[in-house]
Amino acid sequence: MRRVAVSGIGVISPLGNDESSFLESLALGRSGIGRLDGRFPERMTCRIGGAVAFDGAALFPNAKLRMLDRVSQFALAASMQCVANAALDFAAIDRSRAGVFLGTGLGGAHATDDGYFTLYAENSDRVKPFTVLMAMANAPASWIGIEYGLTGPNLTFSTACSSSTVAIGEAARRIATGEADVMIAGGAEAPLNFGTMKAWDALKTLATEDKDDPAASCKPFSKNRSGLVLGEGAAVVVLEEWEHMRRRGGRARGELVGYGLTTDAAHITRPTIEGQASAMVKALESAGIEANGIDYINAHGTATAANDAVETAAIKSVFGERAYRIPVSSTKSMHGHLLGAAGALELIATLLALEKEMLPPTINLRSPDPECDLDYVPLKARAAHGIRTALSSSFAFGGTNAVLVARAAR
Repeated sequence: MRRVAVSGIGVISPLGNDESSFLESLALGRSGIGRLDGRFPERMTCRIGGAVAFDGAALFPNAKLRMLDRVSQFALAASMQCVANAALDFAAIDRSRAGVFLGTGLGGAHATDDGYFTLYAENSDRVKPFTVLMAMANAPASWIGIEYGLTGPNLTFSTACSSSTVAIGEAARRIATGEADVMIAGGAEAPLNFGTMKAWDALKTLATEDKDDPAASCKPFSKNRSGLVLGEGAAVVVLEEWEHMRRRGGRARGELVGYGLTTDAAHITRPTIEGQASAMVKALESAGIEANGIDYINAHGTATAANDAVETAAIKSVFGERAYRIPVSSTKSMHGHLLGAAGALELIATLLALEKEMLPPTINLRSPDPECDLDYVPLKARAAHGIRTALSSSFAFGGTNAVLVARAAR
């Protein structure tokens, strides 16, 4: 199996629209969650989310922008960053051995919502002519492939909250087995529109707004946690076969060494300890390392009652007594839940933690749940000299559990 380097990073997020801004927010424990603007605010039960400050018109010509849903704008912007960060010249490589794997839960949700608004709220038949092209789930990956002329595999994964973790894991496998040399992989999501927010609100999983500070509404592992906070954005990495990267003079930002994938076949929304634990075990087996080789865990940590307690129990079942000595954090406390893009953003947070030897915090954790009794790096970031290997976990509605093992490039 060939080694898989992460040679480029791109971020569009509620914590900043580039790597340095994202890292600074993680290090400072800064929240990107706040009150949302939009249609029908008086009808919104939940008015908070992790919104991105982003203007597509500043990046794309109008003719192209008319065909890009917000989710595709995010994906393209993040891919441009990661390709530049990798100093990758696609004209100098075999593009038939380069591809795109992207995850998304909802695809072009804004185009869908706008189309229905036109039809049902405005009672008009003047739906935008590019609505299908904007709304289709594979549009973000397709636009990235077109942008760089990549003729290798181009696939879109939609496994709810684990979509982008699956996309990255599957892309890494293509490189490890020799099917590709370079893959652009990650996820994008843009769910902060009226229809999507109302649908999630109906599911009774969204957090109650913190009455003192809306930015503190997401409280993973806390006794007073009340649910998840939706976020938007994109996170994309360049994955590259290690020797291919070295020959062209590239620089590794980290290495992907393991990937575990399992399914809960029990309930459409309720997670299981066994399913989450087995994904972690398979990731460790894939990496060829023992449980005592993990220095940090970036948890799924949604701040829902069901997930946080189950995830804590799953970590304990895999790591035993050592679970209490492994720092665990949920960066969703700061950027919210990016659904299909969550895993990719959290992998980048994990890679930066390894590279900078800094553990991002679980902010808002002032009232720990007795059932969630691990070291969740509460409230503020922590120095972690010498950390080398970490897990990044994603557990989804529908039951697809995906875990990545990353190693520091140093």
